[in-house]
Amino acid sequence: MSQSWQVVVQEHDLIGEGPVWDASRRSLLWTDIAGRRIHRWDPASGAIWTRRLEQMAGAVLPRARGGMAFCLQDGVWLSDTDAGDLHRLVAVEPDEPNTRLNDVKTDRAGRLWGGTMALDARSDAGALYRIDGGGNVTAIDGPTTISNGIDWSPDGSLMYYIDSATHRLDVFDFDLVTGSAEERRPLVRFEASMGLPDGMSVDGAGGLWVAFYDGWAVHRFTPDGVLDRTVTLPIQRPTSCCFGGADLDLLYVTSARDGLTEAELREQPLAGAVFVVEPGVTGSVVTAFAG
Repeated sequence: MSQSWQVVVQEHDLIGEGPVWDASRRSLLWTDIAGRRIHRWDPASGAIWTRRLEQMAGAVLPRARGGMAFCLQDGVWLSDTDAGDLHRLVAVEPDEPNTRLNDVKTDRAGRLWGGTMALDARSDAGALYRIDGGGNVTAIDGPTTISNGIDWSPDGSLMYYIDSATHRLDVFDFDLVTGSAEERRPLVRFEASMGLPDGMSVDGAGGLWVAFYDGWAVHRFTPDGVLDRTVTLPIQRPTSCCFGGADLDLLYVTSARDGLTEAELREQPLAGAVFVVEPGVTGSVVTAFAG
C-alpha cells in the first residue's frame, strides 16, 4: 500500500534531519546537519524561523523549562529561548574531535538517547549514549558506526534502534525507571536494495516507520517486523520522520540533497524539503528534555 504526500516546507536543506513535534508550541523542529542550521515551522501561520550554528547539529529538542537542547558536534548545549545564548551542558566524547552526535531523542522520563559517529563515517567509531537532565553521560552500547533511528514501543517496554551500517532495526528490553536498555537483538534485517535505514518513529499501534536514505521511501513495519505499508517519495534521500499536528495524526518526513549530482538535483527539485503524509494512525507526544 502506497500513500500520497505533500510538501510543507521547501528549505533545500543539505541534510534535513531529526524532525520533532513541539506540542507545547504546535510547531515542527528539525535540523540541517551539514547546513549548520535548525528550523522551527508553524503550520498555522506558515512562518519558518531559522537559527544558524557554528557546529553541525544532529538534533534539536524542546526543554521542559522552555528553550531548546541542541545536540551539536561536541556535546549537548542548552538555550533558554530559541534565539538565546547557548550554554554547554556536557561534552560527549571530548577526546574524539572527529566524531559528532547524530540522531537523538528523549524517553518518557526526559532523558536524551543518541549515538555518535565519525565525521568520515568510518566503521565502529561511535557509541550509543544516555544523557540525563543533570548532564550525566552513560555509554549504553557500542561500537557503532552511524547511529540513527531511536524510539520506544507504546507500552515503553522496548527501545528500537538503528545503526544504519548494519542494515538492521534492533530492539532492546527497556526499563523507564532505571533507564536501562539491555539484550540488544535484531528485529528486522533489510535488503540493501531498500536503501540505508535512517530515522524512525513508532506509531500508537506499535508500527515502526523507517525512512530509507537512497531508498525513495518511508516503510512501516509491524511490531513483529513485517513490512505492511510504503510511502513512496519524489526524492532519493528521505532521512527521518515524526508524528505531529494537533492530533498527532500527520507524519512529517525530512530529506537531504547533499551529495546529489547536478543532474540528480534537476530531476529531484524537492530534495531537502519537508513532506507530510496522512498515515491513518497517530503517534505520541514527545517528552521535553529534563535538562
